[in-house]
Formats: sequence, structure tokens, C-alpha cells
Amino acid sequence: MSIFSKFFGKKSKETEEHIPNHERGKYMPEVKLPVDERFTINFKGNGGKFLYCENFEEVKESFNAILDENNWHDDNVFLIDQRLTELFKDFNLNSSTKLSESAYFLSTCEYLISDDGSLLISSNQIAEKKLIELPDHFIIYATTSQFVETIGEGLKGIKAKSKKKIPTNITTIKHFKTADDKDFLSYGSSSKNLYLLLLEDL
Repeated sequence: MSIFSKFFGKKSKETEEHIPNHERGKYMPEVKLPVDERFTINFKGNGGKFLYCENFEEVKESFNAILDENNWHDDNVFLIDQRLTELFKDFNLNSSTKLSESAYFLSTCEYLISDDGSLLISSNQIAEKKLIELPDHFIIYATTSQFVETIGEGLKGIKAKSKKKIPTNITTIKHFKTADDKDFLSYGSSSKNLYLLLLEDL
């Protein structure tokens, strides 16, 4: 059963699948968690902030809460994907293509990678910019249909849906901590303070 059904009221049956792996017998196979649950656990472990939304009204409420929390309502947002301008038009965003003037980056992603809790992105989201050039604060809008098991599966998906022109600058974002909160494991990487607005679309 997925993490979303656990949180939103669906009851589970007590079966051997719900026995924790560390309590399972020697010859009992380990149970692999569903992709959504694995992603959520790994994403939060990476330091990401996760907001699950059942409909787009909840997406807008969560987005507004993020802006309130950070006092970003009047600040510029670095925005490349014009579809997001339309989706969030009620907020009258001060969009900018100048990195130096932007408080945060609003974007989509290609896929959500369950195995390590990372986000797969490409030139469709960041053009030819390097992650280190982008603002320290990210708000990513994604849907549950974007879950995949591995980076390899995500790359195949990009290739399948981009038959005319495969995007460039494909990379993953995995470390979601501000510069002041980095540990030695993320040293040298481009850590971001990242909020994920995840819309249920399945």
C-alpha cells in the first residue's frame, strides 16, 4: 500500500507483506516498498520539503504557504517554463530571467527517482544553466505520474517522449540543504533548499 493511502485513511490488511524486513525470516524475501513511498522516504532523507496535494487548489494553497513562509510574494522568481506562469497566474508572479535578481526558482522536472529520492531535470527546465548558477531556493511542481524506479528508467522516458529532439543538460538534483546546512557527504555538490509540490494525477 502506498504512503498516500496510509496517510489518507485507507485501511490495510495484516499480511506478511507488512512485517518489517528486519523481523522477517531468513528465507522470507524482503518486500520492496511502492515507488511513491520509497521516493518520499529518500527525498525527505535528502533534506527535501514534501507537500502532497490531491488537487490543484491544494497546490495553490501550498504554494501560497511557501511564499508566506519565505516572504517571497513581492520578490522576483526565476522562471523559464511559461506553462507555470499560466498555472500560477493568480499569484501575479514577478518572473525574471535574470538570476541575480531572483529570490527563488520555480520549475517542473522530468521525473522523480524513487531509488535515491532525486529529481531528474534537463534543458527543458534549466536551459543550459548549471545547478550552481541557479538560486539557492527551488519550488518544483510535479505529478505522481512522474515517478520512476531508477535514473535509467527516467532517461529512457525522456528519450521516448522527445523523439524529435532529445533535451540536453540532463542532470539530477539530490542534495536539498542550504549552504549553511551542508555536511561532508554533500561537499562540492550544489545543495538547494527545495520544496516539492506533488499533485496526485493517477
